[in-house]
Amino acid sequence: MQRAAFFTLLLWLIAIALAAWTLAQLPLADITHSISALSAVQWIFWLGLNALIIVVLGLRWQLLTQALAAPVNLLKLLLIRQAGQAVSFITPGPQFGGEPLQIYWLYKYGLPLRKAFLSLGLDRFFELWVNFSVLLLAVLLLLAGVGDTLQYETIKYDTIQYDIIKSNAIGDWQTALLPLLIFLGLMFLLAWVLVKQPQWINNRLERIAARWQHNHRLNNINQHWQSLSDDLRTALRTQKIRFSLALLLSLLGWMGILGELYLILRLVGIEADVHSFLIILVAMRMALLLPMPGGVGTLEASVLWSFHTLGLPASAALGLIALMRVRDAIVLLIGLACLRASASNTTNAQTKSITET
Repeated sequence: MQRAAFFTLLLWLIAIALAAWTLAQLPLADITHSISALSAVQWIFWLGLNALIIVVLGLRWQLLTQALAAPVNLLKLLLIRQAGQAVSFITPGPQFGGEPLQIYWLYKYGLPLRKAFLSLGLDRFFELWVNFSVLLLAVLLLLAGVGDTLQYETIKYDTIQYDIIKSNAIGDWQTALLPLLIFLGLMFLLAWVLVKQPQWINNRLERIAARWQHNHRLNNINQHWQSLSDDLRTALRTQKIRFSLALLLSLLGWMGILGELYLILRLVGIEADVHSFLIILVAMRMALLLPMPGGVGTLEASVLWSFHTLGLPASAALGLIALMRVRDAIVLLIGLACLRASASNTTNAQTKSITET
């Protein structure tokens, strides 16, 4: 018990230190100016849009738990989701990090461990698959020159005048295309193996279990996998409507993300065309894939690069960065509060269980 308490305290100290470091890297002067420039109506609309995105993604997770015959209250899922997001935000690579705690809390709320793991796995699969699909679509649109305008530039060489087509196409987007295709291909391959070839994984798990016969938990790993695989195939066969709705909610969540970026651009005085919007979007989303807590540094660099390349004012870039970091700071603080509440709820539930026993 003392060792567990020590590690719990250590984890909290690390989390607080990482959160403080992340907040310290934010452009506080620009944030203060951007906050004072927003009206109350703009604040309400902007924060309301972010809250709506969070609720939509929470509803998707709830649908997936219902598809697995393990429904969880939406408020509990929102609490768990935001707590996990806070951990993911302050760990290297803002896409992952809080999943083990989310599985743990789902388990403490009464879900069988395999269903807790499966529901979160499905939620993350939907999120990553849609995120990378949208990013791939944006890169393909840039390669196709959608929204790109052609301009003519006149030059002279040896007294001969030439009209040269000057394109606004930025960078070699083919370098970003290949990693996206590989990642989506791997996701499709994983999904195919899980659904169509579960025995292939089961055979390999049996080999692992044979090496750990002295450990009763690992010795039964192939049985646990078989149960998880059966749950997944049953859900896919009988819950097609819920999975379709989960996909729809994922797309709605992304529409909200795109709408929020467009709104922030308008708030800093930028009316970007389709091509410019796609460049800013792709640069930012690619930056968030790099292993930095909260994308600190990489996000700022991507915004400054895209604005500089498009010939947009640097003051607008700083305003965009500041507003996005205001949102991140608010979400992080709320997530840390949810993290504390989830830990307290888990402790109370354990105390109640011991008392009843």
